[in-house]
Amino acid sequence: MVGAIGFGTNPMASFTERPTMQDAVAVLARAAELGVTLLDTADAYCLDDKDIGYGEWMCREAVASLPAELRERVVIATKGGTVRPGGGWEADCSPEHLRAAIDASLLALQTDCIELYQIHRPDDEVPFADSVGALAKAKEQGKIRLVGLSNVSVAQIDEALEIVPIASVQNSYGFHNRAPESDGVLEKCRELGLALLPFSSFGGVSGAKGLGQEGALAEVAQELDASPQQVVLAWQLQKYERLIPIPGFSRSETLEDTVRADELSLSPEQIARLDAAE
Repeated sequence: MVGAIGFGTNPMASFTERPTMQDAVAVLARAAELGVTLLDTADAYCLDDKDIGYGEWMCREAVASLPAELRERVVIATKGGTVRPGGGWEADCSPEHLRAAIDASLLALQTDCIELYQIHRPDDEVPFADSVGALAKAKEQGKIRLVGLSNVSVAQIDEALEIVPIASVQNSYGFHNRAPESDGVLEKCRELGLALLPFSSFGGVSGAKGLGQEGALAEVAQELDASPQQVVLAWQLQKYERLIPIPGFSRSETLEDTVRADELSLSPEQIARLDAAE
């Protein structure tokens, strides 16, 4: 349904130095033109509780600006279950909150059905089955087409599958954070054919700045005449055919460089060096 690489909108919506709405919409629209047709957002991608839904508005405006034939190919995925009191990040995956959040996201996205709706992060205060059950009910009601999970374990994936079909898993996974390879999540997605949407492929904003300054990543980037960011995404893409990285961008220049990662071809020897480097 979507391009090889998606777009994580958190940096453009949640950071105090975020771009203007006009500039953000222009970058998102350019991404779609380049084949980046999965836009990942959340109601909590905003500055605080007075700004809830900003990321969703941003994606909605970007898609609305596209030509009709391109607009139909773009999928907006959103998440619920996180609240932003005073700019903080807290979980609220109670069924009551999720029901209200889904309705608010439908309104923010100006749609009757959300293509992919994900639990943002399990809530230690709420039984996970209750949270998943709220999404299952929304799916039954036609408010959600596909259900996804984020920041979950293999056991939680199994628990959710007892309640509702799951389409995707979104966990942190990058060159210096390979948890899905060791905790079983990557293999579980392979086994079940679930989409895996890694976030923080470059280690967050701070990690991206120093990425690939030395070592195997720097060497492979030089060999391919590519940026370290391109190499990381190319390395991730060869892990699993349904893995769709969702790096964040704030400038068109960075976007246009990085999305060419799916054109890179890594040799088995280069992959082995990158696998060993961590």
